[in-house]
Amino acid sequence: MAALEARATRHYYDSAFQSQAVKVLPNEYYVTNENMMISTVLGSCVAACIHDPVTGVGGMNHFMLPEGDMQSPASATMRYGAFAMEVLINELLKAGASRDRLEAKVFGGGAVLAAMQQMNIGERNGEFVLNYLKTEGIPVKAQDLGDVHARRINYFPRDGRVMVRKMAPHHQRAEEIIAKREQEAAQSAAAKTATPQRVERFARPGVERFDRPGVERLDRPGVERLNRPGVERFDRPAARPGVERFDRPARPGVERFDRPATADTASAQTARPAARPGVERFDTGVTRRSKP
Repeated sequence: MAALEARATRHYYDSAFQSQAVKVLPNEYYVTNENMMISTVLGSCVAACIHDPVTGVGGMNHFMLPEGDMQSPASATMRYGAFAMEVLINELLKAGASRDRLEAKVFGGGAVLAAMQQMNIGERNGEFVLNYLKTEGIPVKAQDLGDVHARRINYFPRDGRVMVRKMAPHHQRAEEIIAKREQEAAQSAAAKTATPQRVERFARPGVERFDRPGVERLDRPGVERLNRPGVERFDRPAARPGVERFDRPARPGVERFDRPATADTASAQTARPAARPGVERFDTGVTRRSKP
């Protein structure tokens, strides 16, 4: 699910390269075997461009930090390089690439923003991606890491070509764009990995919640199941005068029509006249008596 949500969706037509293209933002990736371009802008972030030269399947990711706390669910996002690299490689293999033929080109990790320079984020990102690819046995065919430049990357995954445009150092407009994108991506990642609110399972309209105050639970001890006004209880003595209970023997003088006549009562019923003058008995063999 996380990989599906992180797939880049900003498609456009690049008139300069006369090619269909997709823009990868921070915490996103894209994999394809089509003849198109994948583009991104990097500051301290790093993008890995990996492809299979035989099948033409290739892709790019864009991560902000090297690694997080592996024990925390918050680390399982595209914000972190360890997760972003795993997602990219897995999606390449799903699309038909062979792991033995994968080749990589990596870019970014610049000390563009003052805050990033103090924490060496760009340098750490660059070191991480090189170490990761070495551990995975994926050769790095080209790299452009570090320095103080922001970079625009145009990647053609079908044949593995990459065009890098370095922006002027401390370019105000470039820094504004990068800072805004990375800030938005960080906020989005933080919101998705925050502790989810308590979800109510039966919160739809018309559905009664049994764990709320004032709602009687039918599976708890001491709770009466039929204790609403107007409901007659059959597991206790009749609460209202004149109410006949059908789960006990009939009271004297009350005709019971909910049970068949037994052998002991059949003779008595056939011998008895109708209970009232003018009333015909249907539970016995007594015929209607004429009015006096």
